[in-house]
Amino acid sequence: MLYQGQFTADKNAFDNRITQLFGIQYPIIQAGMIWASGWRLASAVSNAGGLGIIGAGSMYPEVLLEHIQKCKQATDKPFAVNLPLLYPDIDKHVQHIIDEKVPIVFTSAGNPKTWTPVFKEHGITVVHVVSSAKFAQKSEAAGVDAVVAEGFEAGGHNGREETTTLCLIPMVREAVNIPVIAAGGIATGRAMLSVMALGAEAVQIGSRFVCSPEASSHDNFKQAVVDAKEGDTVLTLKGLTPVRLIKNDFYVKVFDAESRGASKEEMTELLGRARAKKGMFEGDLTEGELEIGQISGLIHDIKPAAEIVADVWNEFKATVENPLGW
Repeated sequence: MLYQGQFTADKNAFDNRITQLFGIQYPIIQAGMIWASGWRLASAVSNAGGLGIIGAGSMYPEVLLEHIQKCKQATDKPFAVNLPLLYPDIDKHVQHIIDEKVPIVFTSAGNPKTWTPVFKEHGITVVHVVSSAKFAQKSEAAGVDAVVAEGFEAGGHNGREETTTLCLIPMVREAVNIPVIAAGGIATGRAMLSVMALGAEAVQIGSRFVCSPEASSHDNFKQAVVDAKEGDTVLTLKGLTPVRLIKNDFYVKVFDAESRGASKEEMTELLGRARAKKGMFEGDLTEGELEIGQISGLIHDIKPAAEIVADVWNEFKATVENPLGW
């Protein structure tokens, strides 16, 4: 078979290890993005048959609690929280997730061994985001239920390996026995079929969902993504934490500093505080950090999250039936 899993009889759902694990209709997952994925986006994606994720990385603990509670009111479908493990108040985030009985947690940016056992003790499904086969194996050993293999094309913070999605997915699939979710450069049903043919059992989509009314990011940022062309994003800040963003005046300052060999301290000072909030949430397209993936060059409009899920799913089905048709 070209991919792992099968359509239901009416072809209006998909059955594989991921859809069973999460209790969802389609193997389509919305990424947990800072300043973009609050309860409105997460609930909209879950209500549309995918898995919506609240991005906790840009939230204070009391804000995350509010978003979890509002998401529970807005959907009776499963949803998840994305939890960066380097978050300073992570213990408070964890307690809110446990107390509110969030069914699924996607962890990232840290060692999954630390919190996975705690979540598993409370019956919570755990997925960890990785950028290499080596870290996928470590995640499996830590007891996670699945991994997101995120390629170099993805927006936001990336791994240092710079492995592209089409190379990464089969390597991770070969290295682990747990289900693999593909991320990075995916915004269409054709791309979904491509990575599933390489061994993924679902896709995680970020940039496409940024350009939806439900995303909490600023309209200026959404329009900048729509306007972005091929080559307008770049992976930078490699000396600190690699991040893919849209080229703007802030990026030029970073590039100039890196080119003359600026120290980590100088780069940290240049980055300052709340640079991502300034760009993506407050809409400062000049001095803000505008995190988005390479696939932005294929995003041409802003549309409701439910339509995005339907578009991806319908194109996936059509491509399965006619792989060479356009």
